[in-house]
Amino acid sequence: MASVEETQEIPFDSQWGAGDGTQQVTENEHTDTLTSDKTLSRGKASLLDSGEDTEISKEDTDEDDPNDLPPLEDVGSAITFQDCKDEKFEGEESSDAKVQRVEESEGADSGPVTADDGEKPEGEWLEVLGNGLLKKKVLVAGRGELSQPQKGQNVTIRLKTSLEDGTVLQEEPGLSFTLGDGDVIQALDLCVQLMELDETAQIISDSKYAYGTRGSTQPAIPPSARLHMEVQLVDVEEAPDPELLSGRERLDLANSKRERGNAYYQRADFVSATNSYSIALNIVGCNSKVDITVEEESELLDVKVKCLNNLAATQLKLEHYESVLKSCSAVLQHQPDNIKALFRKGKVLALQREYTEAIAVLRKALKLEPSNKMLHTELSKLVKKHSEQKNIEQAMYKKMLGDIATSSPSGPPSKSPWSIPWKWLFGASMVAVGGVAVSIIVAARN
Repeated sequence: MASVEETQEIPFDSQWGAGDGTQQVTENEHTDTLTSDKTLSRGKASLLDSGEDTEISKEDTDEDDPNDLPPLEDVGSAITFQDCKDEKFEGEESSDAKVQRVEESEGADSGPVTADDGEKPEGEWLEVLGNGLLKKKVLVAGRGELSQPQKGQNVTIRLKTSLEDGTVLQEEPGLSFTLGDGDVIQALDLCVQLMELDETAQIISDSKYAYGTRGSTQPAIPPSARLHMEVQLVDVEEAPDPELLSGRERLDLANSKRERGNAYYQRADFVSATNSYSIALNIVGCNSKVDITVEEESELLDVKVKCLNNLAATQLKLEHYESVLKSCSAVLQHQPDNIKALFRKGKVLALQREYTEAIAVLRKALKLEPSNKMLHTELSKLVKKHSEQKNIEQAMYKKMLGDIATSSPSGPPSKSPWSIPWKWLFGASMVAVGGVAVSIIVAARN
């Protein structure tokens, strides 16, 4: 039996944080699958691995679940986080948050550091968010504020991650990522923006901005771990223009963003997932200024369809139903027989009580996959709901018509003397006038 959605396993790469609570797209039990960590080479971010396709579980057909849709087409049933619930990201985590300087908790004799101060004295910390959960301290000064990286630029760092007891968990000699794209844990994305080129800094981060309450299996980080990171900003460069990339380079870049969105989706961080899918769509959708092959064009279209389908699933989780319909319609423009898009479109139309249109969409999907049990189940439930709605409407109309009939008189209305039609009165008057005229003429002749 062909399934409505294929799924792939999205591992948790070493530069990722566990962040928010993970919600399996297929609602299956979490399995603790280990994946090998890829060391990122300078100037190029590593891609996530892919796994085997799996079928939809029966749990996906619950009647009252508004998110009862096929899973992301490339998000799988395995995950490398530890199985416990994470905290949600909060709005205060914006990279544009106001920076406040405070002294180290152990206490230093020097006064508080201000934004106008020059070199930062040893022992003083920069509170990145002002809540005590993310701090940065300069160990080796950099080249000055003008060398600080900006959002959208590519950066390369040396990273050493340890627990509070000094246990080294991770060492990356050349970790490269796009600043502000969410390629790495929030602690790094926020703090590296405040560093200068060649600066070495120490960062202390609460688990909220690192690997969350789940922790990670690769690298092995326990749940709710407070991390100490030593970071050196090695290189800053402009991100490549997607229009100038070769077809293969665009595919690799778009796939890395899409897979990052899948990881966010599994962590139930649907806003960040939406952002990653949107970045990927911008990459595959831009006009190329270099020659690309027909095969590469076909692959780019395939990635675009995957991103649109996954974006629709994410928008559905956020209950942005009109956006879901737009994403599905965009898929169907390229692939009119795309089962995933048809299924989600029909589901959302049903949620909007557009039963007639929803039934037509699902019937089209069923013609394409007549053996699909999920489509049969959904269509049967939808037809039943539509029939119930029609019965309710008919009963309401009958009641309205019955009320009108009851309020009208039972017999013909009685005619009053003044209700004689005017034309009869006029006729009688003319006869009388005629009689008088005849009498006058006869009298005159006599």
